[in-house]
Amino acid sequence: MNDDAPYSKAHYQYVCEIYGDPTQVLAKYDTIFIDSITVAGRLCFSHCQNQPESRSERSGKLDTRAVYGMQGREMMAWLTHLQHIRDKNVIFVGILDERSDDYGRSEYSLQIEGSKTGRELPGIVDEVLTMTTLTSDEGVQFRAFVCHTLNKWNYPAKDRSGRLDLIEEPNLGKLLEKMSGGVAQADRPMAFVNPTEVVIAEGEENNA
Repeated sequence: MNDDAPYSKAHYQYVCEIYGDPTQVLAKYDTIFIDSITVAGRLCFSHCQNQPESRSERSGKLDTRAVYGMQGREMMAWLTHLQHIRDKNVIFVGILDERSDDYGRSEYSLQIEGSKTGRELPGIVDEVLTMTTLTSDEGVQFRAFVCHTLNKWNYPAKDRSGRLDLIEEPNLGKLLEKMSGGVAQADRPMAFVNPTEVVIAEGEENNA
């Protein structure tokens, strides 16, 4: 039996008295929008710094490793809890950090305290989209969602619905509609291009 159960139940009842029954409050919403997970990570980190478990038993000083460990566990427990809300769309917004590796290539990662959340979050959610500014062949800049894992810009992305194109209009309403009712990739005609044949064909053309 969990010793915290009576306290949790009393706290839940207290919150319901202030904000109302969550079942009735949330029934009118289809989407829960969290802006931003970066800020949520900072708030969680601040909370963990003030917990007794984050201090050394001998000296009483703050143990940074314990803080990061607790922050990672708390964030993942929160995200997993939200993941199991089956009748709502849950959207997280985060800031994307850009770094360059030793070869000058751009690498992108979620800006959030600790490494655990940023590393494990893509495996929990169904969709990972990067909103960015791209340039067309005519030199015109436009904003777009990058939706596929394999993209030439190396942006974080994945589409578990199988209904999104590589680039989509940055409109969440249209995106949600397409994910729920669009044509799945499995039902689209596949045009496989063998890279070896392309290289051979280009070589023959250059020798002609």
